[in-house]
Amino acid sequence: MKRRYFGTDGIRGQSNVFPMTPDLAMRVGIAVGTIFRRGTHRNRVVIGKDTRLSGYMLENAMVAGFTAAGVDAFVLGPIPTPAVAMLTRSLRADIGVMISASHNPYQDNGIKLFGPDGYKLSDELEMQIEAMLEHDGLPQLAKASDIGHAKRVDGVHDRYIEHAKRTLPRDVTLHGLRVVIDCANGAAYRVAPAALWELGADVVTIGTDPNGTNINLECGSTHPDALRRKVDEVRADIGIALDGDADRVQIVDENGKLIDGDQLMAVIAETWAADGMLKGGGLVATVMSNLGLERFLKSKKLGLHRTQVGDRYVVEHMRQNEFNVGGEQSGHIVLSDFGTTGDGLVAALQVLACVKRSGRPVSEVCNRFEPVPQVLKNVRISGGKPLEDAAVLAAIAEAENVLSKNGRLLIRPSGTEPLIRVMAEGDDHAKVERIVDELIGVIGSVRSAA
Repeated sequence: MKRRYFGTDGIRGQSNVFPMTPDLAMRVGIAVGTIFRRGTHRNRVVIGKDTRLSGYMLENAMVAGFTAAGVDAFVLGPIPTPAVAMLTRSLRADIGVMISASHNPYQDNGIKLFGPDGYKLSDELEMQIEAMLEHDGLPQLAKASDIGHAKRVDGVHDRYIEHAKRTLPRDVTLHGLRVVIDCANGAAYRVAPAALWELGADVVTIGTDPNGTNINLECGSTHPDALRRKVDEVRADIGIALDGDADRVQIVDENGKLIDGDQLMAVIAETWAADGMLKGGGLVATVMSNLGLERFLKSKKLGLHRTQVGDRYVVEHMRQNEFNVGGEQSGHIVLSDFGTTGDGLVAALQVLACVKRSGRPVSEVCNRFEPVPQVLKNVRISGGKPLEDAAVLAAIAEAENVLSKNGRLLIRPSGTEPLIRVMAEGDDHAKVERIVDELIGVIGSVRSAA
């Protein structure tokens, strides 16, 4: 069965446009509630959201769907995605829901689903939900006496703040560090500054005044210029940028230089290895992570295990092979000792602990390796299968041969747009750029001919 609703990270789209309509949200609630309604106990769902204007609409629709299916709904309000995963387990819920489109603009929204263990749902469960959504009729609704209750839960922010703080040893404080935190006007606008302040940091905030339409707007992990300016203005030791639902993080050092997820994973993995905490003999990342990270880990006798793009695939590999550090170059960092999904705040706290313990500036602590020159370009397609064309295959084989000894080539269709992404990396930047441009040209000519 072809997927119609679920993508690589739940259901996502423009608000009030199919599939991201209140009708669909209610039907998802009914379908998921029916699937997870087990036994004679009162089944529970926890529902969180970010700060988008459409979140109110979708939240109410999902509450209606779940209660119609006989599931009690615990409504959390604006709170980070990792907090929803944590509270799903803590509140002994059967399902967790996060209403968010992550780093997308406010016009978009999405639905992320978690099982009772706090992990995102399997492909099999998503397909089961898809099948129910495609069915013309509704599943069997609960009897009038069995309709679910809805309750807004208080104190959830404090519970998540305490959870985040407990990922650090009790003797670690952030006294003496001036930290700028950019919450992207998103889900972490209350919890992230509070956690840093309670740990002793001198906290300067930006992106903490959400109005429903300014989430990720020229702020947050995908727009770090505002953070750079504020770090320079207040002479901060570090800048931390979260995205709209706070499951990813980027860091800016005291000089304003951006530090991506690859460097952050290197810092955490090396530190944890030295402390005897690292499991699996290395870390898990995607095919997009820089070759420099792989070389650095190899120099430390640690391994880099790559998966396809998507944090769910990273988590899946971590679970199957007992790793406890993984993530993506974009800043999704999963530390499975502390959570089941990417957690921007927790990852940032681990880096801050390294900075504090070393007594060195962030620019030194987080400069673990020199990135290998990497070039990524896209070519738009209008249909067909250009990657199966003989001329394209021959050009790819030639490029791989050129890069085989000291580089990497990655070509893949986008999962969300009609694009083919061409990425190459190697020690000679000019050569890498030439290879990418040549491949783009070949793929483009095939597309034009078609």
